[in-house]
Amino acid sequence: MKSAVLVFPGINRERDMARTLKLVSGAEPAMVWHADTALPAGTDLVVIPGGFSYGDYLRCGAIAARAPVMDAVRAFAAKGGLVLGVCNGFQILCEAGLLPGVLMRNAMLRFICRDVYLRVERSDTPFTRGYNAGQVIRVPVAHGEGNYIADGETIARLEGEGRVLFRYSSPDGIVDPNWNHNGAINAIAGIVNERGNVLGMMPHPENHVEASIGPTDGRGLFAGLVEALDRAA
Repeated sequence: MKSAVLVFPGINRERDMARTLKLVSGAEPAMVWHADTALPAGTDLVVIPGGFSYGDYLRCGAIAARAPVMDAVRAFAAKGGLVLGVCNGFQILCEAGLLPGVLMRNAMLRFICRDVYLRVERSDTPFTRGYNAGQVIRVPVAHGEGNYIADGETIARLEGEGRVLFRYSSPDGIVDPNWNHNGAINAIAGIVNERGNVLGMMPHPENHVEASIGPTDGRGLFAGLVEALDRAA
């Protein structure tokens, strides 16, 4: 799997993501600067990591979404290339028009940094083939603006088309307001575009991949991507 990790001023999770991609795939990812106008030849997966691009000025992800490299990402996605945006990366994807909706301030207006539980809604996508539908995984979140909001028509379309891949839940998979840490509509933690090749999610699966430092529930996402790309080759 040949992956590319985008780097913007203020992004601070790019090394975490690069380490995970190398650990799971065995290949060193390319680090692509925001001012570049093209992705490396042969790229299979583009990852927009978490952090605070441009200090979260204006709106989270708004400036990064207009960086030169994002034109290349849009073209890559339009051709069916896989794109993963995590946390600030999810915000950037929404601001760039690659995913619908917007990420707003958390319902309690507080920054949240803790492990959460996610219910995997589908297992038939490149991003979730490493899991079973209905499986509950434990991964961390670290955000102040992770409250996913969209208009009623968009939410109905996302739900009706099965484009919600992850929801905040209890440890036994119950979707309940007490476990919806940021107030997101329908407890939405991750969605895909219509084609199913662009995923945005607020939690950080890249931080739960090594048994030596804790749970490994996030590893399934990356292992599934490697398997999906190997089968497509």
